[in-house]
Amino acid sequence: MSGYSTSLLILSWSWMQGGRPVVEVVRLGLVSYQEALLLQQVYVNRHRSGPAHTLLLCQHLPVYTTGIRHKPYPATVLDHLRELGADVYRANRGGLITFHGPGQLVCYPVLNLSSFKKSVRWYVCELEKTIISVCSRFGINASTSPHTGVWVGDNKICAIGIHCGRYITSHGLALNCNTDMSWFSHIVPCGIEGKGVTSLSAELRRDVTVEETVPHLLDAFGEQLNCQLTDGHRPEPDGNSRGPSAEDFSGCP
Repeated sequence: MSGYSTSLLILSWSWMQGGRPVVEVVRLGLVSYQEALLLQQVYVNRHRSGPAHTLLLCQHLPVYTTGIRHKPYPATVLDHLRELGADVYRANRGGLITFHGPGQLVCYPVLNLSSFKKSVRWYVCELEKTIISVCSRFGINASTSPHTGVWVGDNKICAIGIHCGRYITSHGLALNCNTDMSWFSHIVPCGIEGKGVTSLSAELRRDVTVEETVPHLLDAFGEQLNCQLTDGHRPEPDGNSRGPSAEDFSGCP
């Protein structure tokens, strides 16, 4: 497992230059899963009043998350997962169980699609193309499949699950960089039987860190969504922010 020294970036699209959105990049520390949900809601609330756009990039402490739509897992199963050293969180999203932890680059775009294309299908395709481009930069041939996410053969390298309400997106994707893959052996990731998981490191047979991956992700994201990047700062969650409601989400993460 990689160390917990990591960064979270918040990219906030707040104006246009040359017809392209400008993305503010803010580097933060490691955050919990719940804190990331609250930060997303801060931006969702802000972006409802105008065409601003934000992308959160982070790593989480080890956490297994399940969707509220799924029936609760037996207490013995949840206790076993906690004994492994991970938190267990029944997340405000749809989809089944998945894992987030160090070595995984998690991206939470909070975008106003009215500035782009008012199509969730189009948006998910753009996220998939972004990750396929990242993998290509590492010499990895990744693709989509009938299942959500990005795959290398029969192994998922990136999970994708988003919400879009009033054309404001939240949640996003999780790309395995040098994740400790043994965490996934205790679950059926995203409920997909007969498929595996992989990482950039596993495919290249060398250590590929989140820090090494982030510049490629930013380049691919900027190219795919045709935006500019600039430095910014992180806001604090306000007292009225709540994580997005359960019925809003689909897929993993």
